[in-house]
Amino acid sequence: MAESAPPLPRSRSRSESQVPSVPSRARRNRLTLRQRLKRDRAMLLLTLPGLLYFLVFHYAPLFGYLTAFKDYQVYLGFKDSAWVGFANFRAMVDDPDFWSAVVNTLRITLTQLVFYFPVPIALALLLNSLVSDKVRRFVQSVVYLPHFIGWTIIVSVFQQLVGGTGVLSHALGALGLPHYDMMSDPGAFPWLLTLESIWKDAGWGTIIFLAALLSIDPQLYESAAMDGAGRWRRMWHVTLPGIAPIVVLLLILNLGSILSTGFEQVLLQRDAVGADAGEVLDTYVYYHGIKSGQWGTAAAVGLVKMLIGTALVLGANKVAHFFGQDGVYRRADR
Repeated sequence: MAESAPPLPRSRSRSESQVPSVPSRARRNRLTLRQRLKRDRAMLLLTLPGLLYFLVFHYAPLFGYLTAFKDYQVYLGFKDSAWVGFANFRAMVDDPDFWSAVVNTLRITLTQLVFYFPVPIALALLLNSLVSDKVRRFVQSVVYLPHFIGWTIIVSVFQQLVGGTGVLSHALGALGLPHYDMMSDPGAFPWLLTLESIWKDAGWGTIIFLAALLSIDPQLYESAAMDGAGRWRRMWHVTLPGIAPIVVLLLILNLGSILSTGFEQVLLQRDAVGADAGEVLDTYVYYHGIKSGQWGTAAAVGLVKMLIGTALVLGANKVAHFFGQDGVYRRADR
């Protein structure tokens, strides 16, 4: 029997040959920059005020760090002030008051990071567990209110509570114990600032965490409950992993401001505890830069704070990537 000839390859029809491939079709449908700007012009106009704010108040002042390398004189200006290189940084390092301010700043910020940062998370979990919407809204309004009160009022309130003639001192005296003035105790100063920050801003900080809690899929809770998970196990395995990216993000951003404290809050109470315990980097810049006229040294301190804060944010973000979190920005390979 004669073998049949192999089938000839089917020639592509004209219509098939004219169909573009998927990549070429995507390239043809890709919009140009001008087309994208025209398409998104409404959204770009909405972001313009925020962009101008950052350009004017955050990026333009960066040129002021040239003061750190000059013997800046106000009446001479940047152009005519003498260039001194790193002399201001050497003067900063040789100043014992600077190192005392660094130690006080780290003591205060680490205390607040450990004891203040978890409070908004716990408060958000508590508010989210409330069944009644009316009760939740009422509690939210109450805990948000102190955020809109100035630090002068906050310090005055704490003076009436834990000051030398405050409620706490009178209560101790009534119990036969010695009077105690927390407002003038140098050792308690970091704890005092932390308590004030919790009372003022903990409620306001719950807004972001409440939004993160609302974004968790309710079906995850239902599935966990069907599997027999109780309230605590649902919180541990569903709630906390659901808000973990927001917690990591805010923790990284807080590390970036680890050398900054509330200037107004500290300034109002610095004299009560003395400069040895109450001087932080922000007040150091104020007293040495503005009041004493050492503009170059003050600018050097500000530049060092910015560089260290940036390094901490980038380093903490790398650690977050190592543990599988996005952090401030996502990894390039994700």
